[in-house]
Amino acid sequence: MSFEKPFAPAEFQRRIKEVKSRMERAGLDLLICQDPANMGWLTGFDGWSFYTPQALLVHLDQEQPIWFGRAQDAKSAAITTDLTPDNIISFSERLVHQPEDHPFDELCDLIKARGWEGARIGVELDALYYTARAHRHIVHGLPSAQIVDSRELVNWARLVKSEAELVYMREAGRLITKVMNEAIEMTKSGVPENEIIAEVYRSQIRGIEGKHGDYSSACPLIQVGEGTSTPHLTWTSTPLPDNGLVVMELAGVRRHYHAPLSRTISIGTPSNAAKKLADAIIEGGDAALAAAKSGVITEEVEAVWQNVLRKHGYRKESRVGYSIGLNYPPDWGEKTVSLRKGEKTVLQHGMCFHFQSGVWLEDFGIAISESFVVTDKGGERLADVDRRLFTVR
Repeated sequence: MSFEKPFAPAEFQRRIKEVKSRMERAGLDLLICQDPANMGWLTGFDGWSFYTPQALLVHLDQEQPIWFGRAQDAKSAAITTDLTPDNIISFSERLVHQPEDHPFDELCDLIKARGWEGARIGVELDALYYTARAHRHIVHGLPSAQIVDSRELVNWARLVKSEAELVYMREAGRLITKVMNEAIEMTKSGVPENEIIAEVYRSQIRGIEGKHGDYSSACPLIQVGEGTSTPHLTWTSTPLPDNGLVVMELAGVRRHYHAPLSRTISIGTPSNAAKKLADAIIEGGDAALAAAKSGVITEEVEAVWQNVLRKHGYRKESRVGYSIGLNYPPDWGEKTVSLRKGEKTVLQHGMCFHFQSGVWLEDFGIAISESFVVTDKGGERLADVDRRLFTVR
């Protein structure tokens, strides 16, 4: 089978070296990664196997990580990574969905066989696929180890994108430009919501420039009418009304690198209240992206946005943005930096964010968001979709 790996081996070697350096500073001997994005970022591993226990082991003294997972997924590791066969290890099939035994019992056996049972081990306590039961089996199976929270160590290593990663981020931006413009073109009175989303999926996967698109970590989101006052509703088969607002939050995805985008469409003439809010969101977003330069503290970007909102009589309580990049379901955020008050991270060239400038009022909401790359001149928009409240009939 011919599989086009997303990066050259040197890119993964650089990443592993960076993670080991962070492990040393954190006093860790061994890191157990279960976040599929972290597993993929460190090795290129790709497969829909994260619904069952799997892990990547990074030890300071080992040149390569060890992939550990279900036997039928081991071939995926062989195909998608440069790991040697000795570093691809499967657990017994009988352990799948067992009420008492667990695949991580054999992971503990592997760690003990390598002589690492007394190590200081970092685990991803907040990773969505690292279950309470998995943690219990590791703690029980390695009583001599010191097991601590790695506190998103690999996630933070992913924060500044390499030039090779930015290629995919920009491709994802061009893809969401196509996807969103096509979705807006379909948004008309009488068109069922699910028909629009069906075309979104088709457009996402068809890709651009002969390059396929991947599935997005969050499904396409669409809200209509009063539903626009909350951000995370999905589609129904209801035809779009003769008048009202429609908000869509979609993403373009290349090799699992995400560029999300939100736009709002008014079917019929928008109300003065909707136009006023949209104008404030656009002005605030433009000012914030201009401020998002290398060396700026993240809360300063949020403050620029809030100042514009306050000038127009609005305020957004939730964060206005978060870091993005490589990810798997159910979330395209990296769980590291947020654009919000009190966040002191210094922006660096190559960080990527979704500036989610949605404002949700009691009876309606508007979102006109942007994904961007931090540069020395400000936030570079990844997409090229008009920043306006669209009006259709």
